[in-house]
Amino acid sequence: MQRVVIDWINEGQYEAVLFQRDSVKYLSAVVIMELSAGAFSVRDRRLVREVTSAFAKVGRILAPTVSIYEDAGEVLCRLQESQGYTMASAYGLVNDVLIALSARSVGAVVITQNERDFEAIQAIRSFKLAVVG
Repeated sequence: MQRVVIDWINEGQYEAVLFQRDSVKYLSAVVIMELSAGAFSVRDRRLVREVTSAFAKVGRILAPTVSIYEDAGEVLCRLQESQGYTMASAYGLVNDVLIALSARSVGAVVITQNERDFEAIQAIRSFKLAVVG
């Protein structure tokens, strides 16, 4: 989701997906962290604040719970065992698992360009996934 949101902010891409009228949108707290970590300019920090604020006003920020963190640990263990992931080389995998499991907890669809990792996660824990790009 992070890359999709960044592409929308920078280039206006994926508007049709992000702004479908018939769906409720959530913003993952994990994505907020990732966006904030990469917001170096004043403009970028302002845009992240504006996007975050819009979702916060309508109560649509999705944060992982303790049980999601516990489940994420199990999913990460299984990904290492069954898919050959290693925690040292799988940058962002922890965040992706937290995003997927948080979305799963409310029945939300994860919208991403990261097909490989999210499909691997989906093989262990089912959740709704839409790959764009």
